[in-house]
Amino acid sequence: MTLHKALHKALLLGLPLLLAACGGDERPLATVDRVDLQRYAGTWHEIARLPQWFQRGCYNSTATYSLNDDGSVKVVNRCQREDDEPSVAEGEARVVPGSNNAKLKVRFDNWFSRLLPKVAEGNYWVIALDKDYQTVVIGEPGREYLWILARQPRLPDDQYRALVGLAEEKGFPVDELQRNRDLVPDGERDTL
Repeated sequence: MTLHKALHKALLLGLPLLLAACGGDERPLATVDRVDLQRYAGTWHEIARLPQWFQRGCYNSTATYSLNDDGSVKVVNRCQREDDEPSVAEGEARVVPGSNNAKLKVRFDNWFSRLLPKVAEGNYWVIALDKDYQTVVIGEPGREYLWILARQPRLPDDQYRALVGLAEEKGFPVDELQRNRDLVPDGERDTL
């Protein structure tokens, strides 16, 4: 692996959550009332996201969550890149006390988070979650990060539009959303 690729991978795996701590919108961001972490565990497919430099070139992203014995949540993020190996980032989330599991602090295991562990934590707030735990919208108070996730790799357009509308009501710049289906290289679109 070249030094450039190694640096790029390190940044991909660490700085996303640091940036989530920064933000521009000062309005309070409401979360769902409660999240059952056992029901939340498993794999979620990224349907759409606000563009971030650390996800540049990523498509078919997934996030897999599992519960640790100490009450924290193991996080494994994966994405595919054209003509490259899949990128994998492993981290840990801890529940923010008093949030009923709707607010988490996430930190990925890399050199940056080992150097400055508290600075490298990012906000992971569940701002919408359907009752069957099939779709979720994740954001952070500054409205710079937004992910729409689902248990399946595709969502019907009416469901997608409803989730986008909810995010827009909460102040997110939804006109900048990138849908996974539009990020997949032409030669691989038939596989979705």
